[in-house]
Formats: sequence, C-alpha cells, structure tokens
Amino acid sequence: MSTEDGRRVAIVTGGASGIGRATAARLEAAGVAVAVFDRNGDPPVDVSDAAAVDAAVEGVRQRLGPVDILVNAAGIPALADLESPGYRDVWDVTLAVNLEGTLNTVRACLDDLLASEAGRIVNIASTEALTAGRHGGPYTVSKHAVVGLTRSLAVDLGRRGVTANCVCPGATLTGMTAPIPEEARAAYGRRNIPLGRYGSPEEIAFMVVALTASEASFVNGAIIPVDGGMTAMSR
Repeated sequence: MSTEDGRRVAIVTGGASGIGRATAARLEAAGVAVAVFDRNGDPPVDVSDAAAVDAAVEGVRQRLGPVDILVNAAGIPALADLESPGYRDVWDVTLAVNLEGTLNTVRACLDDLLASEAGRIVNIASTEALTAGRHGGPYTVSKHAVVGLTRSLAVDLGRRGVTANCVCPGATLTGMTAPIPEEARAAYGRRNIPLGRYGSPEEIAFMVVALTASEASFVNGAIIPVDGGMTAMSR
C-alpha cells in the first residue's frame, strides 16, 4: 500500500516533540507520507482513547491512504513511591498511555499493515524496559510490557508479512529530561554512559527509521538499546 504518488504512509505517535518529532522528520526526508498523533498535535489525538485512535486512523486513510508504517513513540514519564496514596493513579495513567496506547494504535492500523507489502511496527520503549530504577514502578512496568507486546506481535504477525521491533533509548535530550539541570546531566553521562553524554532525538530516530526500511525485512522481534553503551556497562 502507498499514496497515489507511490509513497509509503506512516503514523508516528508522540510525533509533536522529542524522539517522535525527529522520527517523523527523518521519515519525511526519506519520502514517506507521515501523519502525527499527539495530544499536542493538530488535531490532538490521545492514544489512550481507543475510539479516538480509530477515528484518527480512518482520517489518515482518507487523507493519505492505508498505513504501511506505525511508530509508537508516545509516552509519559512517571515516578511514584509504592507506598504513596496516589501510586495507583500514576500506575493507571502511565499504563493507559505507554502500553494501552501502543495496543490501540496497532489494532487500529492492523488491517492496513497486513495488506501492505512491507508492514512495519516500531515501538519505543526505554532502557527502563531492560533494567529498573528507584520509584519508577509504573513507568518501568509499562516499558517492560511494551517489550513483551513487541515480541508477541513479531511472533503473531511475522508469517503474515509484518515485522515488529522495539527501540530502547537511554538518556536522551528530550522534554522528559529537560527539567534535569545541565550539570546533573553531564555528571550522569560521565558516570553511567560509556560515550560520556546524553543522546539526541535524531540519534534515536536513525535506528527507528532504519527498522522501517525494506532492507530491514529480516529484523523481527528485536529489542535494540540505543543508549551509548549504558546497559552494556557493569555499574
């Protein structure tokens, strides 16, 4: 499937900022027609609302054509003490966006992806999907679940021509990390990241877009850290 002028069609969630925006820009530079789903988009789309996602995907079909590529970059950070009264509220909201939002978009795009000559799903998790930090339970669990969902999709859809892979960014200069003082980011990079620095959204987007290429047709079910070597280093 493609647009009338032969371009593939992609949806990028969380595409109004950070890694999602960098991914959308790189896909467009590669000649892909891109639709952005974001609560701050125009129009806004809340991926945790399944009905809203279904309607937004139908709008993309009408405007651009069937979907060939789905990149799930929408996500929210969350810190909560397990013993705090509001822990369950943080848990519910975080999983609704980070996990259920991913499932909502996959299900809404599934018919198109299966009909595509090269359907591609790329989910964005985190190095928190491979490890765990203090007070990060809701976020960590949601990202571990995205990894599990990705592997399940790879197994269920692989023989039907759709690949599903997951990129796990490490410390990256996005809106989520912007509140951290620059000196603290620099110190963290020196101490915890072999490359000695935070990554950029564009560096993460490079890997995401590479997984959507026709040449990546045998990459399926991969969980790929893009973290400057952070998860490779024994602390």
